[in-house]
Amino acid sequence: MPMGSNRIIWLFMLVFIHTPATRGLSSEVDSTRIQVVGSDTFYVDHITPVYIYSPRIFTEEEKREYQKYLRLVYNVKRVYPYAKIAAQVYRQVDDSVKKIPGKRLREEYVARVEADLKQRYEAELRKLTITQGRILIKLFYRETGNTTFDAVKEFRGSFEAFFWQALARVFGSNLKTRYDPQGEDRDIEEIVQMIEAGAL
Repeated sequence: MPMGSNRIIWLFMLVFIHTPATRGLSSEVDSTRIQVVGSDTFYVDHITPVYIYSPRIFTEEEKREYQKYLRLVYNVKRVYPYAKIAAQVYRQVDDSVKKIPGKRLREEYVARVEADLKQRYEAELRKLTITQGRILIKLFYRETGNTTFDAVKEFRGSFEAFFWQALARVFGSNLKTRYDPQGEDRDIEEIVQMIEAGAL
């Protein structure tokens, strides 16, 4: 490389190192983002994963499958916001209950939260179909890592958990359902990721 090229590169670097955008920045670098390998130093950062799916193509003979898929997309879009809300409330209640001394005070707190949730969401949730309810149960597990049965048992006790489980079974649902994003719930996972990416 000619000598003049080196000067241009250095001049270029000096100009951009001392721009107004970099003035006032701390000279300290987060050491967790620096990784030294041999004599090389690397800046390491985490990026949000990007999921790429091949477009769904249905042939004329697969019209029924296409309609089924569209219905699944509709159902997931309908219940996913409720799963996010439920997970957020679950975490808040779980954190709060741990800080409240005494069983009676904890039960009163859970009852207040339950009454508030009923007032806000009961009318909307009653409009969900059985299929949408099943998807919501799965998405709750996806968001929290706990089944709805375990959540009810934790906050309302074993009797209520078994009661609601028995009622769910009458309608062909199961509060102990887990989420399997690599297996039977693969399509749901794909749809959720597209929703999160703003593609749906």
